[in-house]
Amino acid sequence: MIHPTAIVKPGAQIGKNVNIGAYAFVSKDAVIEDEVTIMQGAIIDGKTRIGEGTKVFYNAVVGSIPQDLKFKGEEVELIIGKNNIIREFCFINPGTEGGGGKTVIGDNNLLMAYVHVAHDCIIGNNCILANAATLAGHVELGDFVVIGGMTPIHQFVHIGDYAMIAGASAVSQDIPPYCLAEGNRAKLRGLNLTGIRRRLGSDVVNALKQAYKELFLSGRPLQEVAKELLEESHNEHVKNLAQFVLTTKRGIPYRGE
Repeated sequence: MIHPTAIVKPGAQIGKNVNIGAYAFVSKDAVIEDEVTIMQGAIIDGKTRIGEGTKVFYNAVVGSIPQDLKFKGEEVELIIGKNNIIREFCFINPGTEGGGGKTVIGDNNLLMAYVHVAHDCIIGNNCILANAATLAGHVELGDFVVIGGMTPIHQFVHIGDYAMIAGASAVSQDIPPYCLAEGNRAKLRGLNLTGIRRRLGSDVVNALKQAYKELFLSGRPLQEVAKELLEESHNEHVKNLAQFVLTTKRGIPYRGE
């Protein structure tokens, strides 16, 4: 199951039914769980844990030290969950001391070719990052987020559950859950109706439509509307949207702002 030309350093923990391809490298501090596939030329560096069933494709570099000039060799780690697909030439960094020391990727995500996930990022579950999407340091993605190809996300940006960012956008502010953003710089263009209709019921979709109108199209102060929705709505998804608006740190790009 391990090709004779692969280098697996003593100390690496290798689970059951793991496949490691030709010329791949696995560091001494790596933990590779059951059923993982590491393809030809891939590098698993540093203190990296790869969850069960994940596939790392050709020439991906996973766990290489952060591209952060403040990094001075501290013990940091990268944690990748189950059943992820990490395609060719992806580049994923661990955390830094200033960001808590961990980069964390959840379960069932697809990272297409040339995706970069920088230090201290947190990615939820069931996300799709298309070719050459790039997350700067400390970016946080919720669940079921879709990032289009060639799209950079600025450091410390937070993107909520079920949000979609169109390809070739540039995101420098927070994008609320359930929303669609597009452009350079990216701005809200409405709800991610395709994504939420696929997974949420019609009652939820209708409630989110009304909440979106009140928040972003009514002309009323954003924080005021969000507080009302949080207090008055009985819909958990509307509350999720309102809470995101109230806690944003980088602002939300709506009404041309």
